[in-house]
Amino acid sequence: MLDHSIRLDLERHERLGFDEAIYSEGKSTAQLSALIGHSVETGARRLFTRLSDWQFGALLADQRSALDYDPVSRTAIFGARALAYEHPRVAIACAGSSDVGVGREAARTLEYYGHPSAWVADVGVAGLWRLVERLDELRDKDVVIVAAGMDGALPSVVGGLVPGVVIAVPTSVGYGTAEGGRAALCCALASCAPGVTVVNIDNGYGAACAALRVLRRRPAATAR
Repeated sequence: MLDHSIRLDLERHERLGFDEAIYSEGKSTAQLSALIGHSVETGARRLFTRLSDWQFGALLADQRSALDYDPVSRTAIFGARALAYEHPRVAIACAGSSDVGVGREAARTLEYYGHPSAWVADVGVAGLWRLVERLDELRDKDVVIVAAGMDGALPSVVGGLVPGVVIAVPTSVGYGTAEGGRAALCCALASCAPGVTVVNIDNGYGAACAALRVLRRRPAATAR
């Protein structure tokens, strides 16, 4: 039974084509248990984001077993996956291994909606040869999600080299004046590469939803 502090948006999928994701950070064990219980009772599929190891471990054993939990992305999926597409139309590029958690959040969100993604990791601008080696994989995709912290230069570089939609996800990785991702955010917003789209700091979920909106507006026949 959900308490008065939780009101699910049960019509969101009908309006937008998205289920309401459960942002878990800040929620109590009792609230999360109630939400999982509601999903079990109704059979509703559900994506949980920002679910920490501690929060997951505090759940009852039967609730933990009902979730597909990924500690790297801090996401959990309840219920069957959507019908999967055969070939990925989205690539996820991460500048460094410290950006992988954010990239994985995007990948898991796409997976929840049945979209596989191509994974292109550790291709930051400090070693451009790594990116050059993987360019053909990025150019082949309708959408490229790029997660980068520190100076956040990778989205601009990718945006100048690939024809698809480029979605920049600045991450909170970096020292000092990186300011928890603000430097990377400003770099992405000030990009000279035309048409780069930017989401908020560490928002892999939002980047995936933006990619899904793009894919849904393109005819299925264009999928590779």
